[in-house]
Amino acid sequence: MRILLNLESLKDCEYDLKYFHKLQGFIYNLIKENEYKILHNKIGYKFFCFSNIYPFKNINIGDKRKLMISSPDKFLIKYLKERLEKLTEENIPINIGEMSFKLSSISILNTKIKNNSRLISTTPIIIRIPEKNYDKYGIPTNYRKKRYVYWRPQYSFEAFIKQLENNLFKKYNEFYKTRIEEFPIFEEMKYKRLVVSHILINGKEYKLVGSIWEFIFTYLNNRQRKILEFGMDCGFGERNSFGFGFVNKKNEVN
Repeated sequence: MRILLNLESLKDCEYDLKYFHKLQGFIYNLIKENEYKILHNKIGYKFFCFSNIYPFKNINIGDKRKLMISSPDKFLIKYLKERLEKLTEENIPINIGEMSFKLSSISILNTKIKNNSRLISTTPIIIRIPEKNYDKYGIPTNYRKKRYVYWRPQYSFEAFIKQLENNLFKKYNEFYKTRIEEFPIFEEMKYKRLVVSHILINGKEYKLVGSIWEFIFTYLNNRQRKILEFGMDCGFGERNSFGFGFVNKKNEVN
């Protein structure tokens, strides 16, 4: 499930390119008085994601913007909706760094895809290749680092697909407490571009390397569709709680 927030800017400001941890902090602040507050310190998957604040450009007072927050946990989504509605009732602005918005309306969307679908990542997908798999995927010697490397187009596309599928199944099995064995999901993929982002974690800045993709499916069976719909709710790849790996149906993307 996902929440769509319609926003109206309360002031002029530049679009903050390093808003990730600020928007994550806003979400954590919404859940700090609920049992979901444990997500803040949870190690591993946190099972929520969010989109860019879009359209992606500098903001003038009165401008309209949209934001989506997604999670496979329907109770988390409903709780966030209640908290956001309370902000609206009390006329409390949504502040994300220097950006400040009035919340105009909220709606809940269900994530459903058809047998033949096109999906597109609207935020970069972060994929790390662990050191143990360097030989398996033929990572060039001059690119190898200790522990892991971020996937780049210089590397095998197989490495991207396998690590992406592995990540999806790990998250699915942890969330639903299942032991589903991996099976092929992706059919046709179009690489769009590489994106380098900077985020702050505990006051320290980190550089993350991600990529934008379009995924094309001509026939999805029920098992594949179930995993993909879950992935759209929790995010593709890694660092989803910072907003990375947010995926939409292509006909929903402006």
